[in-house]
Amino acid sequence: MSVDADDRYLSIGEVLEQLRDEFPDVTISKIRFLESQGLIDPERTPSGYRKFSDEDLERLRWILVQQRDHFLPLRVIKDRLDSFDGPGMPPSEPAPVPEAPPSLFDDAALDAIDDEEDDAVEPLVEPTTETTTDELTRAELLDASGLTDAQLDDLEDHGLVAPTIGVGERALYDADALEVARLAAGFHARGVEARHLKMYKHFSEREAALFGQVLMPYILQRNPTARAKLQGELEELARLGRRLRTVTLRQALRDELHE
Repeated sequence: MSVDADDRYLSIGEVLEQLRDEFPDVTISKIRFLESQGLIDPERTPSGYRKFSDEDLERLRWILVQQRDHFLPLRVIKDRLDSFDGPGMPPSEPAPVPEAPPSLFDDAALDAIDDEEDDAVEPLVEPTTETTTDELTRAELLDASGLTDAQLDDLEDHGLVAPTIGVGERALYDADALEVARLAAGFHARGVEARHLKMYKHFSEREAALFGQVLMPYILQRNPTARAKLQGELEELARLGRRLRTVTLRQALRDELHE
């Protein structure tokens, strides 16, 4: 590629400089996270560095506007980008909220898959303020979990924690994000970083896909009897999965440690 062609692209640092005045909270970590979620897809140099075109910059700016001004979650933003086939970016005004499809499982069923024998996850440091878990700001999440700013950035870069809405200091996090953050803080204290923890996310995604296949006959029926059976089977599959993970980990540790 010629020098002139290269000059048409921006590095990630140059993109940050272009956006900083309009979006003071944006960081390189945030840009990388949006890429990891499939919202942007910059090209790469032969040595692996990101290079952003004008179209990439326009797309990134549009995404940040939707988060900041309309508080749209990333899933909705991605759906709008994927479904838009016109020139440029989709309109900036919020899309009508579609009627939610029937939920496969109610909250009670999903809560029931939690391991009742697990201990509550305690923060490594005492939070300085009382924290509720309905929605947390970034500062509250850091305070309640004991993570540092850099550690939370790392978790977000690896897709382990994500705000439900907002960006930067305006981001809001839910109870699941707090639990993951507290668990990650415990791992960090023992030298285990976010890049190591991503294997748990990958395994959970594969396990959920497997359960979905097994439960599909009940899902398709969508009647009260099938729904009750679906919830019961989900709880049992989750219980079996927990037990199998415990046993196989014990076996693997025995082999690893030569006990």
